[in-house]
Amino acid sequence: MQRYSILWADDEIDLLKPHILFLTNKGYDITPVNSGADAIDKCENTNFDIIFLDEHMPGMTGLETLAQIKTINPNIPVVMITKNEEEQIMEEAIGSKIEDYLIKPINPNQILLAVKKILDKKRIVSEKTNFSYQRDFQNISMAFNDHLEYEDWIDIYRKLVFWDIEINETENKSMTDVLDMQKAEANVNFTKFIKENYQDWLNDPDAHRPMLSHELMQKKVFPLLQKKKPVFFIVIDNLRLDQWKILESTVAEYFKIEEEDTYFSILPTTTAFARNSIFSGLLPLEMAKKHPDLWVNEDEEGGKNNHEHDFLEAQIQRLRLNIKSSYNKVIHVNQGKQVLDNLNNLLTNDLNTIVYNFVDMLSHARTDQEMIRELAPDESAYRSLTKSWFQHSALLDTLRILSEKDVSIVLTTDHGTIRTKRPYKIIGDRNTNTNLRYKQGKNLSYDKKYAFAVSDPESFFLPKVNVSTSYAFATEDYFFAYPNNYNYYVNYYKDTFQHGGISMEEMIIPCITLGNK
Repeated sequence: MQRYSILWADDEIDLLKPHILFLTNKGYDITPVNSGADAIDKCENTNFDIIFLDEHMPGMTGLETLAQIKTINPNIPVVMITKNEEEQIMEEAIGSKIEDYLIKPINPNQILLAVKKILDKKRIVSEKTNFSYQRDFQNISMAFNDHLEYEDWIDIYRKLVFWDIEINETENKSMTDVLDMQKAEANVNFTKFIKENYQDWLNDPDAHRPMLSHELMQKKVFPLLQKKKPVFFIVIDNLRLDQWKILESTVAEYFKIEEEDTYFSILPTTTAFARNSIFSGLLPLEMAKKHPDLWVNEDEEGGKNNHEHDFLEAQIQRLRLNIKSSYNKVIHVNQGKQVLDNLNNLLTNDLNTIVYNFVDMLSHARTDQEMIRELAPDESAYRSLTKSWFQHSALLDTLRILSEKDVSIVLTTDHGTIRTKRPYKIIGDRNTNTNLRYKQGKNLSYDKKYAFAVSDPESFFLPKVNVSTSYAFATEDYFFAYPNNYNYYVNYYKDTFQHGGISMEEMIIPCITLGNK
C-alpha cells in the first residue's frame, strides 16, 4: 500500500503524540509542527499528501495559514481542526475549500476516517464497486434464462447503466471489459425479446406492453393540464438513459424529480418515425394515412420532421383539448436564447413544447468531424460532452427560471443511440434509405441472422412506399454497410453513435416529470 505523508500543525502538537503514533502505525508518515509559519516553511520545501491545521494558533491563525498554503499549493487537501464551533469560522474555512472540518476533542479514529476519506477514497470505492458489480453480474446473467417481461428489461438496463457510470468512476476501470461483454449479451437477448413481442404490442389490445412513443403525450403530458398551470414538454433529441443520469444531479438542484419513468421508442428508432409519433399520437402508418399532406415518405424530397408542430396541433384537436399551446424547436444557440427571452409569454400558454436538437447534432457531428470523434471516443466521453453542453446551455438557464415558477415539466427524448462496432453487408437499390441502423426498400439482400426482417410493413404499422417494400432493422451493435467502398465505409462509421435499430440504448428511454421544490 502507498505510504502517505501528512503535515500536522498545532500549537499543542506535543499533546497529540498518541494520535501521531496511531497514524504512524497505520502506515502514514507524520511531520509535526507547532505554528502556522513553520507549516508554511515545510510546504515550500516538501510535498505533502494532506495537511491537518489547527484553527486557533498564536501568531498566525489557521485560516491565515490556510490562505498562504493555498497560494503555494492550491490543490493540497486541508483538514481544519478547531475548538471553535462558530458558524462564521466554519463558513470561512469551507469557503477556502477545505476538505473536512473537525471539532476538538478528536479521537484517533476520527483522524483516520478523515485521511481515508480524502486519500484512500478512490481505492476503497473502486474495490467496493468492483466487488458489488461482480456480485450483481451473476444475478443479471442468470436473469437472461428467465421469461422476461418488458419491466424486467427496464430493470436490467437500469442496472447496466448504473454500473456503467459507477465503474467509469473507479481508478483503473478494471471491470469495463466485463461490463461491455454483459451489455452485449443483454442486447442479444433484448433483440430476441423485441422480435417475439413487438408486433403483438402494436396489434393486440390485450398484450402486456410498455408505453410506446405514440402514447407518451396522452399518458404523461396531457393529464398534467388538469392542474391548471403551464405545462412545459421538453424533448431533448437522442438523449439516452445514461446521459439523463449524468444530468440528473444538476436538474435536481432546481427541481423535485416527481417521477423517473421510461418508455419504449417505436421502430425505426429515428426522429422521422419516433418523434413524429410522439407529436401526432399515431403510429407511422396511421400518420401516412390520416395526414398524407404532412407525412413525408423515404422516396420523397423534403425534411422528414418539418411538420411536428402540425402533427401536435392535429393531436390536440383530435382529443378535443381546448388549450393554448406553443411549439419551439431549438437547433442553434440563438434559438435557445429566443426561447429564454420569450419565457414570460410562454407562461401564459397551457402547453409549451420545446425540442432541443443538440444531442442529435452531437452524434452526427461525431461522425462527420474528426475533432468530435477525438472528444467522444466512447460512452463515457459522450456523456461528459453532453453534460458540458447542458451545463452551459440556454436550456439549463430556462429550467432555472422555470424552477421559480408554478409549472409542470416533462423532460424526455424520442430515441437513444448505440455505439456501432460491427459492419453488416446489405444490398439495396438506389432508392433505399441511407440510415445505418435500418433499411427500407425493394429487393433488400442481406443475411437475416443479425437483423430483424419485416416483410409485411403494415402489420408493424409502417408505411409502404411500394408494394414490395420491406424493412430491415440492425440489432445489437451492428450497422449496415454496402459492398461498394466497404472498407472505407466501415472505417468511417465504426465506433460512431447511430440510431434506427433495435437495442436497449435506442429503445428504452427516459421520461422525467419535474415539480417545484
